[in-house]
Amino acid sequence: MPKPFDAAITRFFEHEAPKDIRRAIEEGGKKDILTDAYPYDALMPKGDYEEAMQALQIELAKCQAWVQASGARVCAVFEGRDAAGKGGTIKRLRENLNPRVARTVALGKPTETEAGQWYFQRYVEHLPTRGEMVIFDRSWYNRAVVEHVFGFCTPEQRERFFAQLPEFERMLVDDGIVLVKLWLNVGRAEQLRRFLKREDDPLKQWKLSRIDVQGLARWDDYTAAIAETFARSHTDAAPWTVVRSDDKRRARLAAIRAVLRQVPYAGRDMNALDIDAAIAGGPEIWLPGV
Repeated sequence: MPKPFDAAITRFFEHEAPKDIRRAIEEGGKKDILTDAYPYDALMPKGDYEEAMQALQIELAKCQAWVQASGARVCAVFEGRDAAGKGGTIKRLRENLNPRVARTVALGKPTETEAGQWYFQRYVEHLPTRGEMVIFDRSWYNRAVVEHVFGFCTPEQRERFFAQLPEFERMLVDDGIVLVKLWLNVGRAEQLRRFLKREDDPLKQWKLSRIDVQGLARWDDYTAAIAETFARSHTDAAPWTVVRSDDKRRARLAAIRAVLRQVPYAGRDMNALDIDAAIAGGPEIWLPGV
């Protein structure tokens, strides 16, 4: 089966990627962490991960029952670098939940009608109703990062977005919605390694898009956009939780725990929800250079 986009990711790796990034991928073992600044050298042991994940699945079931019974509204926003593990984390979050209670929203390119609306309008239509959890797999933050990096919006449109954003999110919270914002971050070498694996795997090639391919050379542009986004959208009403995702196992556990810790459901086992502060925290743990 041919590689998508005429093997553009392989070509980038061989001819355009910084030398230190190529070296890290070439010399790194399958279970090695490629980012020097990451707090662990190797993946979390599988047995430890599965034990912790099983405990979290029980907590998620408790949370779901409370959301239904109380009529609570929960909105979890998953954002992050491409290939940071958003989809896999959302899959583990939802796998044992009732799809009538917990649903995922992953919106594509705006239609002509949507493009003519107030920017937040198409997202508002998908916000949770009573007794519902909604997980956004990318969200209104497209305008802050991806649209800006690729020129899909004007500087004026983006500035208007940032001007309206704090009040928009505050209104959601003031109306009683539990709003959780997660940013999954991954180092440049690990991101490229994951893209190379997707390019080689016929079952995962569908995950790749032309935006992914073109974005490889725009790492610094993404970094600048992310830094500005944190500076302008990390608020008391709607703070960010940054999850360092070079190890998918630790990242999945931390992200699910971050969601559960913000939902005041009955019978919480706080021991199961203890977050590794080296893996997840506020924007201060984000490392722009990796």
